[in-house]
Amino acid sequence: MAAVAALFGFYEHARVRPAVTPISAAADPYAASLTIDRLAMSESANLAGGKVTYLDGHIANRGNRTVAGISVQVLFRNAAHEVAQNDTQPLRIIRTRQPYIDVEPLSAAPLHPGESQDFRLVFDTVPDQWDGVYPDLRVVHVDFK
Repeated sequence: MAAVAALFGFYEHARVRPAVTPISAAADPYAASLTIDRLAMSESANLAGGKVTYLDGHIANRGNRTVAGISVQVLFRNAAHEVAQNDTQPLRIIRTRQPYIDVEPLSAAPLHPGESQDFRLVFDTVPDQWDGVYPDLRVVHVDFK
């Protein structure tokens, strides 16, 4: 009976979705010191027959602190410019490009003042209503070394 209760507890825990950053949440104060540019989007098929969407870019630390982690809010919009999907995830830097693009957490290679890195965000799903325009990116949390 205990095994059934433990399995049920695990199942209930697995169904819990991560918290979503509210659209009205303030950007991190250090966000003004971080420049995000060179955005590019691409897609690929996965082995299950689905589609994966990538958002690549470049981030530069123009501030005076070493950054060890960044959480970004990504807002996909529809044709009426309403939010169709609100996703918050950690920014992961591109470590290697050959034979395939490999990413790692920013904490593995913190971003020192004056440094910059390429990054990649991965989306297993994007809304059918998405207007196809690059999503809005906001830095909502920064961790320092």
